Amino acid sequence: MILNRFWALSRPLCRLFGTFVSQADAPLAHGGCKGLVVGVYETSEKAATFTECGEQTDAMLKGRLRAELDRCCMTGKSGEVRILNGLPGDFHSVAIVGLGSRERSFCEKEMMDVGLENVRVAAALGSLRLRDDYISEISLDPMGHPEQAAEGATLALWEYQDNRMVECRRPAVALECYQCPDEDSWTRGLFKAEAQNLARKLAEAPANQMSPSVFAEVASDSLCPCGVTVDIRGTDWIIAQGLTAFMAVARSSCEPPAFLEINYTGTDSSERPILLIGSGVTFNSGGLCLKPAEEMELERATMSGAAVVVAAVRAAAALSLPINIRAVVPLCENMPSGMSFKVGDVFRCSNGKSIAVHDTGNPDILIMADTFSYATQKYKPRLVLDVATLTTRFNPLGSTASCVFATSDPMWKELQKAAALTGDRVWRFPFWKYYTHQIANFTNFDLSNRGDGQGYTCRQAAFLREFVGDTMWIHMDIGEAGLVAKNNFVPYYREGKMTGRPTRALIQFLYQVACPEQITDLREV
Repeated sequence: MILNRFWALSRPLCRLFGTFVSQADAPLAHGGCKGLVVGVYETSEKAATFTECGEQTDAMLKGRLRAELDRCCMTGKSGEVRILNGLPGDFHSVAIVGLGSRERSFCEKEMMDVGLENVRVAAALGSLRLRDDYISEISLDPMGHPEQAAEGATLALWEYQDNRMVECRRPAVALECYQCPDEDSWTRGLFKAEAQNLARKLAEAPANQMSPSVFAEVASDSLCPCGVTVDIRGTDWIIAQGLTAFMAVARSSCEPPAFLEINYTGTDSSERPILLIGSGVTFNSGGLCLKPAEEMELERATMSGAAVVVAAVRAAAALSLPINIRAVVPLCENMPSGMSFKVGDVFRCSNGKSIAVHDTGNPDILIMADTFSYATQKYKPRLVLDVATLTTRFNPLGSTASCVFATSDPMWKELQKAAALTGDRVWRFPFWKYYTHQIANFTNFDLSNRGDGQGYTCRQAAFLREFVGDTMWIHMDIGEAGLVAKNNFVPYYREGKMTGRPTRALIQFLYQVACPEQITDLREV
């Protein structure tokens, strides 16, 4: 169980400010019809077996669900869906969804708890089918894991519709847990999924509607009601702090930069915080090394790392996690102009190291270098964790997982566990000196923002390591994983739309660090 002793504090806070209400600004679906999603397990025998909720519903409907299972030979395999319409009683439609085997759990080969993921997939498929049948209220079978059911359905039903005419927007769907045995788990799942939907919304917005100043305003509006302090720094402050590399990128655009300092105190203020850093280039045109036109549209989501950090802090505050978090988010655009930084320029970072620009299309590590130096010196954190989209074109894992570099084995294991529980997989890459040599083997400057040779992802991590010092550090390069969903990855992400990953994995990681005594194995959430 997550945070039963802290949950009582977070519930009135979020009720008061209306936090985490799915599709709050959209009208409810027409028709007023109710629908129910129930799960069935795959068995070694021919007939599938219902969940406890499914058995009760089948009895209420006098065996009609079982008759439908037998008629269509549904096996309960994950991904199967059957719809029954025009039923008597409270529910006009019932979606029967396959959960796979009841015994499915953590799979080491997949590095994921497959049983929990099957619940998310089933909840997503059932909810989507009912919504497409114009059901306005969906009751969801908890399927033994209310938190994961809430995540799957809430993620699947979310859509970005801010730029459509109000009368043309798809109506929102009301979601509730049916005969839920654990309301706290259900609400936790809603909190996590709605935090991820916030990250998706920030990343999905067009660049002209999500400039650095707008992002800063949205972050402040999202965090302050939850008791989080947000300080928004402007150009004069950035220059005064000597963040030269950051300003070199920011000057290329007429949009002013912003520097966010976020403070969440969940325990004794004397306890050293965890420092989160999110890269916030709100549009990366490539600068003078202009990116290809066909790839340009997705560059609005180069700030996905910043979006994930803001969303994770919001969820941590809503869940009242007993941990101190400091988050720092540098925000700017990278544009071609007469003020753009040029290939061959050299800048001296705030920690004294000089950086040569060999690729103006790679501004993230320039703004992150100054941010690392400033934030680690100011906050003296026990752990630094940064999230950035550094390798959108060269990510070796594609969209299946985030690349992770870690200087601490225990912290890496906690992140790996969190990723397995949430279905947001991660994979660890090496910090070999070979890659440091590729970005630092020069005689007339200290570091190159591109470096030489192969291993682009590893070179970028080696570059950032030069600005962390001796502090424990985890670097998450979310690359393609944090951008658009591709190849029908999972049904709770819309094809071609932003995923908001790895928000839930980061929230789960923060919980595990805050409350290590409450996690005993991979299946305890």
